[in-house]
Amino acid sequence: MNTTLAPQASTCTTRRIFFKNLELGARIGILEHELRATQPLHIDAEFDADVLQVVDDNNIATVLDYRQLRNAIIEECTQAHVNLLETLIEQVAERILHEFPSIRRVHLRISKPQAFTDCDAVGIELERYR
Repeated sequence: MNTTLAPQASTCTTRRIFFKNLELGARIGILEHELRATQPLHIDAEFDADVLQVVDDNNIATVLDYRQLRNAIIEECTQAHVNLLETLIEQVAERILHEFPSIRRVHLRISKPQAFTDCDAVGIELERYR
């Protein structure tokens, strides 16, 4: 039985890919202790992508491979020291929009869970449209 569905010619289909609580260690911050060691970051991300072709269940190339999105996020967050979360979140959004042309919307939330002892996390949220 073929379960492949084709987008209707008269409609535009958007697929949302998300990551919830992606955890990684990053070199980020301007405080003395932040300059010496990595610290954990938690990342929530949503990406709205245009569906450009019929999905073939046997061919990953017919969809946006979320492994590639995950790898881009991790690489951007871990490749170099960044002083501010604001800078990092902008860099991640720019990279995603540059490398993945089918993505129309990026929604990111990056937080530092160990920044303060009196709250779960502090972070920055950003949404950008193409």
